[in-house]
Amino acid sequence: MSKLLIVDDNQQITSILADYAKKNHYDVLIAYDGEAALELFQTAQPDIILLDVMMPKKDGFAVCREIRQTSNVPILMITARGEDFERIMGLEIGADDYIVKPFSPGEVMARIKAVMRRVQQDPMNQQQLTFNDLTINLENYTVAIANEPILLTKKEIDLLWTLASNRQKAYSRDELLNLLWGFDYFGDTRTVDSHIKRLRSKLNQVPHPTWEIKTIWGVGYKFEVLDDEN
Repeated sequence: MSKLLIVDDNQQITSILADYAKKNHYDVLIAYDGEAALELFQTAQPDIILLDVMMPKKDGFAVCREIRQTSNVPILMITARGEDFERIMGLEIGADDYIVKPFSPGEVMARIKAVMRRVQQDPMNQQQLTFNDLTINLENYTVAIANEPILLTKKEIDLLWTLASNRQKAYSRDELLNLLWGFDYFGDTRTVDSHIKRLRSKLNQVPHPTWEIKTIWGVGYKFEVLDDEN
């Protein structure tokens, strides 16, 4: 039975979500503030986390950042306002999905199941990819260019891995959205564009003259090898 950690200071919301989660065969843990969430994360090692943004002691962003220092456990963030900057912030620091209040418990369970399916069916069996000066390691989720570490979120690493492991293949935005966020994702292709923009910005901190992530107008993106003889 998978362990779900629900983190929200609204006890009515946690009670409703916990009931639905138990009916869907999850072992439920509950925390009402950020510090308690981190303690439960350390002691119980949940399989997935539902994390509210606005909480006492530590907000959801701070909790997500701390968890991402040591773990790639799936995290779904909850935001009350639904403003773009909050959703972008959550994805930027490593959240796997976001949910906007008000929501239905059924929608939350559908999102949780979708994320869990993607984790359980992850096709990336190989743990490390090396191409010229680029190294991507999925065992510890690190990326380096010319031995210089590049700090990326989990989703950015997954995106880079997908492109780099299929070099010269052009992916449409819809393909990347479905591969990395899943068919059940309730977003749009602008999510892909924003992640590509941030990924490029971080990768460009270190020169990499033999490859680039190229925009293919009218199609999407590809990992292009420059002067590749293969």
